[in-house]
Amino acid sequence: MIKKWFKTGDPWIWLNAAAVSASLIIVIGLLLLIAIQGLSHFWPKAVMQAQYVQANVTSPNSASIRLIGEIHNNEEVSLEQLAALGINIKTDKETATRFLIKTGNRDVSGADFKWILEPYLTKKEYPKDIIVLERREWGNFYGYLKSISHSGNVTSGSADAWQELEKQLTHTENIYEKIRNIEKGDIGSINYKMERLRLAKRRLELDNEDSAENLAKLDKQHKELDKEYAVLSRSLEKLYREFDQGSITAETMSGKLIEIPFAKIVRAYQPNALNLFEKIALYIQKIGEFIFDDPREANTEGGIFPAIFGTVMMVLLMSVLVTPFGVIAAIYLREYAKQGAVTRIIRIAVNNLAGVPSIVYGVFGLGFFIYFLGGNIDQLFYAEALPSPTFGTPGILWSSLTLAILTVPVVIVATEEGLSRIPKAIREGSLALGATKAETLWRTVLPMATPSMMTGMILAIARAAGEVAPLMLVGVVKLAPSLPLDMNAPFFHLERKFMHLGFHIYDVGFQSPNVEAARPLVYATAFLLIGVIVLLNLSAIYIRNRLREQYRAVES
Repeated sequence: MIKKWFKTGDPWIWLNAAAVSASLIIVIGLLLLIAIQGLSHFWPKAVMQAQYVQANVTSPNSASIRLIGEIHNNEEVSLEQLAALGINIKTDKETATRFLIKTGNRDVSGADFKWILEPYLTKKEYPKDIIVLERREWGNFYGYLKSISHSGNVTSGSADAWQELEKQLTHTENIYEKIRNIEKGDIGSINYKMERLRLAKRRLELDNEDSAENLAKLDKQHKELDKEYAVLSRSLEKLYREFDQGSITAETMSGKLIEIPFAKIVRAYQPNALNLFEKIALYIQKIGEFIFDDPREANTEGGIFPAIFGTVMMVLLMSVLVTPFGVIAAIYLREYAKQGAVTRIIRIAVNNLAGVPSIVYGVFGLGFFIYFLGGNIDQLFYAEALPSPTFGTPGILWSSLTLAILTVPVVIVATEEGLSRIPKAIREGSLALGATKAETLWRTVLPMATPSMMTGMILAIARAAGEVAPLMLVGVVKLAPSLPLDMNAPFFHLERKFMHLGFHIYDVGFQSPNVEAARPLVYATAFLLIGVIVLLNLSAIYIRNRLREQYRAVES
């Protein structure tokens, strides 16, 4: 019976179905793990206050301290391990629970997190007047608000001080946005124009055209920019004076009073006093900040918008570069090249290129694109900027070209397969009607092979978006001062370095000194990278399906 069942082929169908199901479960489980670990980081957690007797290896009678913080994690530790450390706990269980508490206040205590033993924790409560301050530096602050000082006025009392704090933080945030717009927008544009004038003057000197008339024109433009800069500087000084006014006095868990300026605070809230709807609103606000803001605190806080922007722009530029090269190579191999030993060797070489380690492409890009090609471009077209390199240094153009070479075998193979599936009768019919081979290829064959080209591009996007190793050599940086696209002519700056989600994950996960604080951001960034790749692929899949439906009738 079993032998007959195997002969029917049903077991192999069930085996394939089980393999596909297991793969789907693993992928969905992995995505859920990444999403839960990453997105839960932004949920406003309750802040606990408790008394903690610090375990001491030399004296069992240690003083009790007040502990304030968020419970981030817990684990079971065997009593034998604790005994080896000189900590003896009287309990009927074989293990003791250990909590990881985020106490914040890194500028006071020197560390954000602290491991504590649950048996030594007593009098746990969640006071509603505990405040959480997200700061521009030194991480979060946990404690109690005592008073607010602004323009010589001091406001004390829990309710009055909190209302005044919310009002002042809103005002301070508006000023901060104005300062950032002036510094990164207006003043940044003026500095860029001044640098262009300096290079233009240097170019005149190199070309022996630095006549008094030409130099006078440049000096006139420079003076106009100086006037604009002076006006903006005065406005900026006024904003900074207003921005630096006011501070709060807060109490830490040790009872120490510290003063925190409004300018250092990003957000303030009382997590234990928030209802469900207020928590949801704050959660959405934090996720929005993570997606659309710039990073701060060595990339461990704030947003990752520059990394998202750099990843998408690099992938789009890579797609524009790789598609023509891959398609032209596939057309030549399939339609024009003589099918013989040489062509077969070329196909084998193309297939083998897909297996070359990506870091090798990075070394090639560094040596050929940056040092050779970029260095010669600087000598020919940007001599006025030397010895500072323009294109002879890592940038988004060289990164895109390096990944284009890395992914071109995929596009070639996919396009060739698409060309081979087009019926020979279509080519012969076009030629019989008087069309040339080039017209047949351009008007009939290539449109029908477009879905296969899109398939190759989808595979190329999927691989290129997640590559990190070659980018570390040819353009990606930890923190880019400006985006490759801005409002300064020529608007698209191919020579600039950029941030990338993959490298951001590596940097935050393995280069950050604050590992516990960085771990949730690694998950969140990884989930966002997957989302970016999925959106890019879905867009390409949608275009491919539209083209496939358009030419389905012709193929049949």
